[in-house]
Formats: sequence, structure tokens, C-alpha cells
Amino acid sequence: MDKFPGFTSSETFTQLPDSFIHLLKEIDDAAELKVTLYAIWRVEHIEGNFRALCETDFETEALGLELKKIQLGLGKAVKRGTLLKSQHEADVFYFLNSPRGRLAAEAFAKGNWRESAKIMSSPPVSHPNVFKLYEENIGPLTPLIADKLKDAEETYSQEWLADAVALAVEHNKRSWKYIEAILKRWKEEGRAEKQDRRDDKKTGQQSLYRKIEQLRKRANKK
Repeated sequence: MDKFPGFTSSETFTQLPDSFIHLLKEIDDAAELKVTLYAIWRVEHIEGNFRALCETDFETEALGLELKKIQLGLGKAVKRGTLLKSQHEADVFYFLNSPRGRLAAEAFAKGNWRESAKIMSSPPVSHPNVFKLYEENIGPLTPLIADKLKDAEETYSQEWLADAVALAVEHNKRSWKYIEAILKRWKEEGRAEKQDRRDDKKTGQQSLYRKIEQLRKRANKK
């Protein structure tokens, strides 16, 4: 077994319900524990309103379980009540047993969200990690900066954040204050091509976009 190198300050974290901790003493099956934690993680990263998983979304390689074990684990999780199993015609999906999940499971069973279900859930999209982008291109990630980045993630898109970091690097203005000013201006004035050109008089827009792409690729490698 390879030793785990440890968690990093630049990775994202998945919220875990406090009530789940109290269930740990009751869950004695590794498969049930794995599929439940995996479901919480996957659902957290699903974009859109249809936040559910089908059986094939529980990947055998990621979980280190055979399909039969996954099925048994799902059955136990449903029986315990951490997950909800909802079926409409031939489609079966698993929802977290949360207020939002209960409403969604009921709506799906009644035949709603058919189109959303056809899209299915996909593995979490690898967005540029704003913490990693900041650490690798701007400077050390202090608790104060981390809080500001979290707030920014709730206000601005990942694309805007990555682009603003790229502009700061391009102009050698490596500070959160500069990045924040760019984001606020884009929000207030809108992002028109003429504004991007104004930000990039020195090197040209094409060079800037190459820089952005390089930053994104580096942030997505890990």
C-alpha cells in the first residue's frame, strides 16, 4: 500500500453532514460506507437541479469494489435511509436523503425531470482550482486570502477567476487586491472585448488567452 502524501491547502473539500458522523458507529459494512461517501461527493459536484446518481455512476475502480459489492452497499444505504432509491418506468436513480433530495426523488418518481435524467450525471468536471491558481501564480495562501477566494467563488464563475489571475500574472500585479478589482470592474461594466484589450495593451489579446490556457492546464493536472 502506497502511503498517502497528505491533503493540500489548494484542493476543494466536500461538505459532510454532521448527522452522518453519528452513523459511523452503526455502519459496519465497508461497501455501504464507501457508496454513501461517494454519493455525497458526487452529488456535491453535480451541476444543475437533477442531483442524483444511477448505479453505473458508482465506479468500481474509484471505489475499489466489484459491482456486486456496490449493489449490496447501495441496498444497505437505502435500507438505512442515507440514500433514497427512486424509480420511474425503467429508470432508477439514487438521491441523498436530504430535504432537497427527498423532493427530487418524489418528483422523479412521478415522472418529472425525464429530460434531466436522460442526460445522466457525469463525473465532477475538472474546473481550474482557484486556490491552486492563486498559490502557483500569485503567492502564499493565507487564511485571510482563502476566505476571500471562497467568497469570490460564490460570486464569480471559475472562468472569470482564472482569467483575472491570468491578467494579474500578465501585468506582474500579483496581488489579490488587483485580481479583485478586475472582477469587480467586469461585474459592474460587463466583459466586452474592448475591456479585455484595455487590460492587455502590452502583449495583445492572443497572448493573454494563451497564458490563461496554460494556467488552466496547470491547475487541472492535479
